Amino acid sequence: MKAFGYLRVSGRGQIDGDGFPRQRASIKAYAETHDIQVIRWFEEKGICGENELDNRPALQELLLSLHSNGVRVVLIEKLDRLARKLTVQESIIADFQKNGFEIMSVAEPDLCSDDPSRVLLRQFMGAIAEYDKKMVVLKLKAARQRMRVKVGRCEGRKQYGDRPGEAEIIDRMFAIYADTDMISVHKQLNAEGVKTRYGQHWTPATVARIMKRYPHRLLKQVS
Repeated sequence: MKAFGYLRVSGRGQIDGDGFPRQRASIKAYAETHDIQVIRWFEEKGICGENELDNRPALQELLLSLHSNGVRVVLIEKLDRLARKLTVQESIIADFQKNGFEIMSVAEPDLCSDDPSRVLLRQFMGAIAEYDKKMVVLKLKAARQRMRVKVGRCEGRKQYGDRPGEAEIIDRMFAIYADTDMISVHKQLNAEGVKTRYGQHWTPATVARIMKRYPHRLLKQVS
């Protein structure tokens, strides 16, 4: 049997973490013991588990591939990788089943079938996953509030330039800008193979947002 593998991490900071390797290893182990060949992987990078199908670029690409090449099975590590919200989970599963495709959770075999007891269990677990997600959000919010009371502030994600190697890339942005214009900076960075913090290509908006934090350097370029 041939299948696709679907992986998802919800935070940008998780892209380079253990999420993808762990999910891939679990799916590979299941596939090997069940004589399944995973011929392609689809990675949803930094996408919230509450997002509907329309806001899942990797899942949309997976569906297009299912419709075009005959593969009809998709392996996931757990149902919460498919969705963290019950209604989203059930709508995605229903869409797959409507088109004759099968989703297999390697940690919860047969949970995506139409058997009434399996549907009930799946929905119960989906509700628990949704509850857990909301509790995590509430705990993080409470922790931030306690920190603000204690020290007067609570830092969020570090700005670009605070991590090793990023200051040099900012210097390169302004060096390119000195010889051209701001709209050309992202093109040159991409041509040089320089990646963003999360390994993506640069866009004009991202470059402009970073450079505008240094108005004195922009003024120097103009003068």
